[in-house]
Amino acid sequence: MLENLFWVGLVGAAIALIFAWVQCQKVMKFSEGTELMQKLAASIRAGANAYLRRQYTTVAKIFVVVFVILLVLAGVNLLDNWFIPFAFLTGGIYSALAGFIGMKIATSANARTANAAHESLNRGLNVAFSSGAVMGFTVVGLGLLDVSVWFHILKYVAGYGPEHIAQTMVMFGMGASFMALFGRVGGGIFTKAADVGADLVGKVEAGIPEDDPRNPATIADNVGDNVGDVAGMGADLYESYVGSILATFALGASAYAADGLTWNAMLLPLVIAVIGVVCSVVGSFLIRTREDATQKSLLATLRKGTYTAALLAALLAAPATYFIMGSWGPYIAIVAGLIAGCAIGYFTEYYTSDTYKPTQGLAAATETGAATTIIGGISLGMLSTAAPILIIGVAIIVSFVAAGGSLTTGAEHYTALFSKGLYGIGIAAVGMLSTLGITLATDAYGPVADNAGGIAEMSGLGEEVRNRTDALDSLGNTTAATGKGFAIGSAALTALALLVSYVDVVKTKVDYTLDLSLTNPAVLVGIFVGAMLTFVFAALTMSGVQRAAQSIVVEVRRQFREISGIMEGKTDPDYATCVDLCTKGALHEMVVPSLLAIVVPVILGLILGPEAVVGLLGGVTVTGFVVAVFMSNAGGAWDNAKKYIEAGHHDGKGSDCHKAAVIGDTVGDPFKDTSGPSLNILIKLCSTVSIVFSGLVATVSGFLL
Repeated sequence: MLENLFWVGLVGAAIALIFAWVQCQKVMKFSEGTELMQKLAASIRAGANAYLRRQYTTVAKIFVVVFVILLVLAGVNLLDNWFIPFAFLTGGIYSALAGFIGMKIATSANARTANAAHESLNRGLNVAFSSGAVMGFTVVGLGLLDVSVWFHILKYVAGYGPEHIAQTMVMFGMGASFMALFGRVGGGIFTKAADVGADLVGKVEAGIPEDDPRNPATIADNVGDNVGDVAGMGADLYESYVGSILATFALGASAYAADGLTWNAMLLPLVIAVIGVVCSVVGSFLIRTREDATQKSLLATLRKGTYTAALLAALLAAPATYFIMGSWGPYIAIVAGLIAGCAIGYFTEYYTSDTYKPTQGLAAATETGAATTIIGGISLGMLSTAAPILIIGVAIIVSFVAAGGSLTTGAEHYTALFSKGLYGIGIAAVGMLSTLGITLATDAYGPVADNAGGIAEMSGLGEEVRNRTDALDSLGNTTAATGKGFAIGSAALTALALLVSYVDVVKTKVDYTLDLSLTNPAVLVGIFVGAMLTFVFAALTMSGVQRAAQSIVVEVRRQFREISGIMEGKTDPDYATCVDLCTKGALHEMVVPSLLAIVVPVILGLILGPEAVVGLLGGVTVTGFVVAVFMSNAGGAWDNAKKYIEAGHHDGKGSDCHKAAVIGDTVGDPFKDTSGPSLNILIKLCSTVSIVFSGLVATVSGFLL
């Protein structure tokens, strides 16, 4: 009976997309303000559209090449079926579409938020959050639609059974991961190159305010907020959401085959995701604030919405889980995932919000210059990794044991128990991301508030409006860091599930017993290569920001030097040149690091075999998780320490402390918005690429070894 209930995913997709459309209509009813505000918003919109067109054109060429390779592999029976190449395309298209829709609403909401903030703080929050809700619910809606449509094609058109469906669909995440990585890396390089260039020359050298219209890079900076922090983030979290569901599909199909509950185990993650959509809709109605709100009370209202959604999801998941699975074990795993997500969010907030001591202490470090500010931020980021690691560790053990796994390897029926325990880890990841609709809404509203502040500054709306947009922007830095914490936390759980799926798939393709012990040199080498891949990837993305930012610094200095009347406000800077430089730099620098995730697992597998790939996946998962948390939290703390000083502490704007904080923030920019958030995609893309190319690796390595 339950095998006919998978239409519930289509219902969840419809609810999410309809709610996103309603929120979009709500945003568009607000005025964009004065003629100047409309002109600035149009410039930002044009720059973002131009960049995405060029990015998608570049990525499309690479997608075509990979698609042809997959077709060839399918033709020589090195892929399980012909659906995989086409699912690769649809995953990439949906991921790109999620980012594109988010960018479109963000560039329509920025001036509207600034104009609404002119009236009241609550109206500004309302517009910005509603635009974020469009992004959040579009991502989950498209994700559920993609998964549900392909499930029904495989079941009713191809006639596949549950195990075959699950094993096929776990490979479908490759397209989404591929697009997400290009979106995150390319958008991240664009936005941080513009941000670093604008800050170093404008704020530090010229001493003019942030988003001052005299700064030639200010439009590029605002464009970057949309293509990196909105479009790139949307593609990123779409991939995380879909990946967790597909990985749990695969684990459920293998774990419960002997119990006759395969359909049930595959249905549960879909039902939990739909429950999360409904609860996120309810939680979104609780987001409102008072005019005299502080950042702490603003944070409290967002917490109320997200925590209420998580609590409702936990309550509704109980009867649904017991009805579907007939036991409470998977439910405990779901709750463990929800609690872990909220706990990671809390500790991320603690280390990055300027309402707590760590960031306030980092601001105090500016009293002795930029060097101590940078040292303090690095140490804060490193220290902040402890809590998420311990939380994820506890969540893994609790979900594994609760779902039926045993920590005693000599236990009776250990193999069967082990599979069910791994299913618990997968469903915990689904639980953590179940309320992604509202979590992503609180994240995506931040760049809108940032853009609104820039438009308010350039339009001369006055200090009161800028104070309101600054309050929203500062909160957005914290919620953005929280969203990244959710993404990387779920990535760790999902990557573990995908690693196990890879082992299961490879076992069916080789005629020998895999030796996955640490004493196997191939596994050990794989671990080292995986750890190395994390750092090489981070280095390439950081250096990409550095080179692109240098070109912006040179251009801004040139314009200040050669175009007379800019500093007096008599002549408009050449904004378009900076936008074009950022676009060229981002598109050039994004290709090599993005291709690493595909090339390295395949080449290592061809040389040393599947065992080395297992080691690589373990190495990149562990190091990628830790480095991503470190980078995201250090960058968020540097940014909010700067804003804490700009609010009047440590001599305020223009002081030596402020200049030191700006330098710290420019170091943190590529940490938190380019390299850090890209690592969670790297982790999962390595896994899905390994699964897709497992047939090729098993066949070729069988001849070589």
